[in-house]
Amino acid sequence: MFRPSIWLLVGACAFFMCSAAWAVVIRHDKPDERYQADEGMFPQLADMPGVGHGALIAPQWVVTAAHTIQGEIKEIMIAGQARKVERVIIHPGYRGLPEIMVERALAANDATEAMEFLAANHDIALIRLSDPVSDVEPVGIYTGQGEMGRTVQLLGKGATGTGLTGVLPDSPQRGTLRRAFNRISKVDDRWIAYTFDKGRRAHRLEGMSGSGDSGGPVLIKVKGRWMLAGLTSWQGGNPDLRLPASVYGQQTYSVRLSFYVDWIEEILSDSAEGLRESL
Repeated sequence: MFRPSIWLLVGACAFFMCSAAWAVVIRHDKPDERYQADEGMFPQLADMPGVGHGALIAPQWVVTAAHTIQGEIKEIMIAGQARKVERVIIHPGYRGLPEIMVERALAANDATEAMEFLAANHDIALIRLSDPVSDVEPVGIYTGQGEMGRTVQLLGKGATGTGLTGVLPDSPQRGTLRRAFNRISKVDDRWIAYTFDKGRRAHRLEGMSGSGDSGGPVLIKVKGRWMLAGLTSWQGGNPDLRLPASVYGQQTYSVRLSFYVDWIEEILSDSAEGLRESL
């Protein structure tokens, strides 16, 4: 497993949302207050230890990005309460980004090789809680294939900034919950992606995930109900590491949950609650 300092360095270089991850970055021409959200807006949000998120998808199960799993996890926070963890199941196709690849990217200021590695990865994990959560209703998973062109809502806590500045260096890694909107512009089997636009193309509350948001929810509204379509994973759009992170024109790639529904159901099939009922 990577040293935390390497993860921080890679995150700062703008192409991977690691456990030191990223948080909602907003338009430069809109007040931050319009992005700030009440934590009751999405009570299913799970806070991983330190930074990073997940989402409650069944009474005893949380889904997150695999790279948020850093060492042993004893508990996570949901709706302001600590929930003990029984076990963690990482997708067998997940691989951590090799340190030598990070070193080559930093030496060349070029993340092309690392982006190709990440695009071929399976960045998803399930966390089984010791006890069912009875005070929060799980979020349903979007299982359709119609993500392309849809408006999504993304949520997260932590460092922020604007599309002009990128993530501000003095912004706290976990703090105020923010939510923003964007439009899915790319769908590729295991990934859904959106671009941080400005001007007439942008949503009035356009934003992108940033440092502190790994594993955070990407939601699609279906018949008036927000459903979980993706999990924040990594950042792409431009492999040049000399550019600041989370600025206009960059892309966020999120784990496409519709691709992983069968794997999730297989893992949950031995549990009493089942997943299909929450879809």
